[in-house]
Amino acid sequence: MSRFWSPVVHRLTPYTPGEQVPMPGLVKLNTNENPYGPSPLALAAMREAAGDGLRKYPDPNGTALKDALAASHGLRRDQVFVGNSSDEVLAHVFQALLNHELPLLSPDISYSFYPTYCSLYGIDHRTVPLDDRFEIDVAGYDQPCGAIILANPNAPTGHALPLSRIEALLAAHPEQVVVIDEAYVDFGADSAATLVERYDNLLVVQTFSKSRSLAGLRVGFALGHADLVAGLERVKNSFNCYPLGQVALAGAVAALEDRAWFEQTRAAIIASRERLAADLAALGFDVLPSKANFLFVRHLGHDAATLAAGLRERAILVRHFRQPRIDQFLRISIGTDADCGKLVAALRELLA
Repeated sequence: MSRFWSPVVHRLTPYTPGEQVPMPGLVKLNTNENPYGPSPLALAAMREAAGDGLRKYPDPNGTALKDALAASHGLRRDQVFVGNSSDEVLAHVFQALLNHELPLLSPDISYSFYPTYCSLYGIDHRTVPLDDRFEIDVAGYDQPCGAIILANPNAPTGHALPLSRIEALLAAHPEQVVVIDEAYVDFGADSAATLVERYDNLLVVQTFSKSRSLAGLRVGFALGHADLVAGLERVKNSFNCYPLGQVALAGAVAALEDRAWFEQTRAAIIASRERLAADLAALGFDVLPSKANFLFVRHLGHDAATLAAGLRERAILVRHFRQPRIDQFLRISIGTDADCGKLVAALRELLA
């Protein structure tokens, strides 16, 4: 059937998601999913929303969710954009704000959906290498560009930039949009959302998938100047006027309001991350500092692909990237303490 494809389809290299394997007793540490369930208040709100009202279209503007997000971040409704996952939000961002004559800049090791979007929308794209410590080098972005996108904390490394460096980047590029993709920000980094009112070239993208344990609901959002949001709305309404259903809107609003559950589960993941980092270091792993809900690690004495295969044989999934510079690293999602204990025991066995 490829003879019927549009020319752009032949040029695409699709994003490869982490495996979703139906394996009994699986310890799944490969897709950065939250090991704790969604807020009980969110589940109750979604059950209530799943009634006769589903015969009607949802609010195309997601007004209740926008208002809740605006209140949470001290912004106005017209500074908030919502969509069907942060991936869809990012897709609109690439199309509406990042396609210019000069190239888009992003790190050479980062979320691998970025180059996929560039191929899909015909965006000239240039990567800036991470430094020797696998951190984003802000000085490397001091070059002509059409726009900049950074994941902070970065994925898959877990490093986070302090707000001072993000602000320096914004000040150095007043005529370019700077997008900060904050999928993992709630696990220890500082959100650039606090800078939105001061920089009209800043757009912050977040998700309900990670820290609010709603990956299966697919809700994302962006915060920025009203002009940036208006551009996103124009693209969205030329593509899909109803991206979020009634159940998703109800669940997201309730999850945002249940601050206690958010803080409790976030703290548990951060504590487990620090314990796991110490356990892996004791086994001889080089563990990069992480402000995300995963760790990026390597063992100088053992091949990463071999370790990943050995773990899989023991029903434990981690993520291995066959990519230059990081092909000896494993990305390990933070599970429950019991999951992490099984991982450490399996690695101890493999290393022996």
